[in-house]
Amino acid sequence: MNRPAECDPALQHGAPLAALRLRRLGIDTYQEPVAYLRSDCPVCKSEGFEARSRIEIWRGERHIVATLNVVHGPLIEMDQLGLSEAAWHALGGADGAPLRVAHARPVPSMSAVRAKIYGRPIGADAASAIVRDVVDGRYAEIELAALITACSGARMDLAETIALTRAMVAVGQRLRWDSEIVVDKHCVGGLPGNRTTLLVVPIVAACGLIIPKTSSRAITSPAGTADTMETLAPVALDLPAMRRVVEREGGCIAWGGAVSLSPADDLLIRVERPLGLDSDGLMVASVLSKKIAAGSSHVVIDIPVGRTAKVRSPQAAHALARRLEAVGREFGIRIEVMLSDGSQPVGHGIGPALEAWDVLAVLQNQSGAPDDLRQRALQLAARVLVMGGKAAPGEGLALARSVLDSGAAWSKLQAICAAQGGMRTPPRAAHTHVLAAQHQGRVIAIDNRRLAHLAKLAGAPKAPAAGLELHAPLGTLLGTGQPLLTLHAESSGELAYALSYAQAQDSLFTIQEAP
Repeated sequence: MNRPAECDPALQHGAPLAALRLRRLGIDTYQEPVAYLRSDCPVCKSEGFEARSRIEIWRGERHIVATLNVVHGPLIEMDQLGLSEAAWHALGGADGAPLRVAHARPVPSMSAVRAKIYGRPIGADAASAIVRDVVDGRYAEIELAALITACSGARMDLAETIALTRAMVAVGQRLRWDSEIVVDKHCVGGLPGNRTTLLVVPIVAACGLIIPKTSSRAITSPAGTADTMETLAPVALDLPAMRRVVEREGGCIAWGGAVSLSPADDLLIRVERPLGLDSDGLMVASVLSKKIAAGSSHVVIDIPVGRTAKVRSPQAAHALARRLEAVGREFGIRIEVMLSDGSQPVGHGIGPALEAWDVLAVLQNQSGAPDDLRQRALQLAARVLVMGGKAAPGEGLALARSVLDSGAAWSKLQAICAAQGGMRTPPRAAHTHVLAAQHQGRVIAIDNRRLAHLAKLAGAPKAPAAGLELHAPLGTLLGTGQPLLTLHAESSGELAYALSYAQAQDSLFTIQEAP
């Protein structure tokens, strides 16, 4: 975070603060900036710093807010301030650089969060103040959790959703294109293997529409679209690079975190997903703030509905769809929602590389390619092509299928990968293990969440080749010993860890015994 010199607390208080030296500790705290001070250092004592204090740290004119951890022992020296990786990347510098510290200033917008907890709606001004403070790093993790909890469930009305969406757009960068029609697609998530973006984007771009797709990395899932695409090509594109790719090929598949189109959303998601709280208001603001910032005018949104999906009932799906459409109208974006089957994973693979291999199989029209992934992608692409004016109503599916069958979509994905930095081959795992059915019968239910967790235990997404292959979709008639799934891991330890979890579960698959 950069601030003008007049915001320097040392200048505001009229006295220089005690100097400390930067120490990069190499501690991964995910995206949370954390600082470390010796409990017996003079600064810690004189300032009354305690564990979990919020402190402001200055290196010249660069400035961050961090959570303090107090160290008892010789990990760092008396005059050093240790920084986690997130804090170090935000502040910059090198070991030994001079730093100044102070107690963090109060966060006035927290009063609006407290009021929301007690039932008062968040107005437009409050939404703007909250989002600005979130982006400036002034909210601690516990304060972000309070905000998310206050907005969870059905606690946000339409006006609040619109205000939050507008505030999230305002603090990020925006893209504008030389076209009245800019299309996009999005899936609300919760369905492992549902990697339709890598098929829809090349189909649509091959037809001449502009589709600047930004996607997320996984936080609690075994793969995000950006993770899967990264096994095929670089995804950390800045805005100029993203623009060059889209102007050259008509589309891209980039990591949204690298372009800061909606930076508040990235910070909220970091806390929201581990809490496991669902909120239509937060979800709509999250999705549409990114689409607005990307310059989209027409968006198709896929909502998978299923017992173990993110959206679990048709009633909840229709309510979410109505809110998406209403907020879209407020910002001049045409939204179409497609409700889809969320009862089981899509494709064969769960995990970045395994999902990429599924995508390649579909694009290359290989025998044995997952037909459910193919059909789902074709349906979405058809909707986008009709919305974008490239196909008449009722003719989008035929156009999408012809582009896929002819190899034009495969050629376009190769071109997009080349423009993003070069296409590569997804990795294969060094270790695999097959899990088999213990008795004969028919598969009548699959737990999406437990399968996703199993793929994570195998190492996904950090180990790109890790995850699992699904061999027994719903309706499969199994014999004793027939494969249910194959675990993939990059180390024997991770394979054993995942296997122990799988063997302890009795509801990954529900198999109805044959009479």
